[in-house]
Parts: sequence; structure tokens; C-alpha cells
Amino acid sequence: MENETESEEPNWLNAEEASAWRAILTLVQRAFPEIERDMRVNHDLLGVHYHILVTLSEVPDNTMRLTDLADDADLSPSRLTHRMKRLVDRGDIDINQDPNDRRVKQATLTANGVNRLKAAAPDHVRTVRRVIFDHLSPAQTAALAEALGPVAAALCDHPEYLNPQATPGDR
Repeated sequence: MENETESEEPNWLNAEEASAWRAILTLVQRAFPEIERDMRVNHDLLGVHYHILVTLSEVPDNTMRLTDLADDADLSPSRLTHRMKRLVDRGDIDINQDPNDRRVKQATLTANGVNRLKAAAPDHVRTVRRVIFDHLSPAQTAALAEALGPVAAALCDHPEYLNPQATPGDR
């Protein structure tokens, strides 16, 4: 039996939706790789590494349980473990047992990791500005945040991440 949705005409994007979708694709396919490339070339960091360092820098004692870090960084536990290996090997993060629950491991941002983050953050912000925000007026930036906020909120389990005023530091 044929599925009804297979025989129905798709609800095609109108011209404005298609334009917005192509702009989003361009950001994903060009802007994000450029930001990633700058982080890799200038600081030997992948974007995911930078995000892990930022996440740890924003919590008390720069320490989080690995399960919480994976959740906050929007990574599966196995992907987090894989991505953190380089950070641990370089001394940017220490992994230890949680003193309150010996069954749980936690990650701590080391002084070396803080220094790497302090060195990378200004370049990251400059690149994000150059690639994205230098092309927008303040009104366009506000409209972009307003327009993409509901989409991001539907995809993200951490509303505090989407509200940088609630969290110190630049992202």
C-alpha cells in the first residue's frame, strides 16, 4: 500500500524560505569551516576542542562530570572521550575520579588549558566577527538572533547556552 505522504505534492519552499535556507547552507558550508580552519591553524584546536575548553571555563572550579560536559557540549559520551584525548594528552584537561562519587569521572581545565583558551578566544571572536557580524548591522544582528532563536531552542537542550548574557565570557 502506498504511503499517503509519498503521493502528496511536497510543500515546497517559497522564494523567501529558499533564500533563507541557502544562506544557512552557505554559513554551514563556508563560514563554519573558515572559523574552524583559523582555530586549527592559529591554535591547533578544533572547534569542538574550543567549545569543550569554553564549557569548562564557565563552571565553578573549571570542573565538570564527564556526563554533564558531554551534555553541555552537545556530544555523545563516546565522542566527548574521543575529542578530549588530544586535550588530555596536551595537558589542557585532567581527568580524575569525582571525590564525591568514585564511580564518576570528571574533567578539569588545567592552567595550560586556561592559557590556551585565553590565547585562542580573542582570535576566535575576531574570526567570528570578520566572517559573520562585520557584514551585519546591529538591527540585522538582532533580527538574526530573534529569527534563529526559536530554531536553536528547538534543537538545544540548554537554554542558558543560547542566552550569553546569562553566562560570562565570549563564545
